[in-house]
Amino acid sequence: MISEIIRSRRAVYPIQYNGATISEKEVKTILESANWAPTHRRTEPWRFKVFHSIEARQGLSEFLGEKYRETVQPFSEVKHKKVMEKPLQSGCVLAICFQRDPKESVPEWEEIAATAMAVQNMWLMAHEMKIGAYWSSPALKNYLHELVPFDGGEKCLGFFYMGKYDGELLEGERKTPIEDKTVWI
Repeated sequence: MISEIIRSRRAVYPIQYNGATISEKEVKTILESANWAPTHRRTEPWRFKVFHSIEARQGLSEFLGEKYRETVQPFSEVKHKKVMEKPLQSGCVLAICFQRDPKESVPEWEEIAATAMAVQNMWLMAHEMKIGAYWSSPALKNYLHELVPFDGGEKCLGFFYMGKYDGELLEGERKTPIEDKTVWI
């Protein structure tokens, strides 16, 4: 039932992944779910760069490590190591991007919101498939166009790390009920 999937979905971090392979078919199923997100004026702005093979993830790891070393001050050896480990701990990494409608027929925030809804669809599908996921938006995302080609008007919003995991996830909680966040008019 969809309400149970929504309530039980959690961020599962690369350190929690068990190293099991995510098949290309599984990645395509997750990506297909993104394609059914709501989109104003049918601009379908979501774009994804897929780092699936170990070679691709190694390349992303090295690139992010180099960019961290070049751009982050003060430099932290611990954070540098974590930046480089995440792609290697993952079974697949998707760069979450959006393509701005050249006609600018909708505000940019709507394109970003549609892309976020596509990511939510992927997250729910991955969860249903027992694949953990985590959306990270480090400043290093702004350099990704130096590693892989981007079309004009395309921007990266972050990375969607995915991996299989063992065991059960912790039960979720909310600090306040929905009634505290709702005004009925």
